[in-house]
Amino acid sequence: MKLPQWPGDARSFATFLVSGGIGALVNILIRIALNQIMPFALAVAFSYPVGMITAFLLMKFLVFDRRNRPIIHEFARFALVNVVSFTQVWCVSVLLAVIVFPVVGFTWHAETIAHITGVVSPAVTSYFLHSAYTFGK
Repeated sequence: MKLPQWPGDARSFATFLVSGGIGALVNILIRIALNQIMPFALAVAFSYPVGMITAFLLMKFLVFDRRNRPIIHEFARFALVNVVSFTQVWCVSVLLAVIVFPVVGFTWHAETIAHITGVVSPAVTSYFLHSAYTFGK
């Protein structure tokens, strides 16, 4: 079995991580604010699109080579990749916050730690998918 080829250089991956990190920070801060008025699982779901749009704009203009494809097409591709990522983020976040952390007695900022862990979990797979599909040639 042949491993997938790395789609860029270390600089582009680092810029991808920073751009995604900024999107993730926006996501987490919005989730904390929303958590004041709704349950954790809903707040995770509603904050995700805000972070996703932030990350898309940063990645579109800072990470990947510009294509002649209309921005709406790239955003649609970006959103499709993020449907997969969101599933992973939501499952990891809720599993940790609702099941794992209570069972092990972890309470120190449990929801925030669970959410951060969930948001970070798809970083590498997202880079490959965005390189090949969203912004690929």
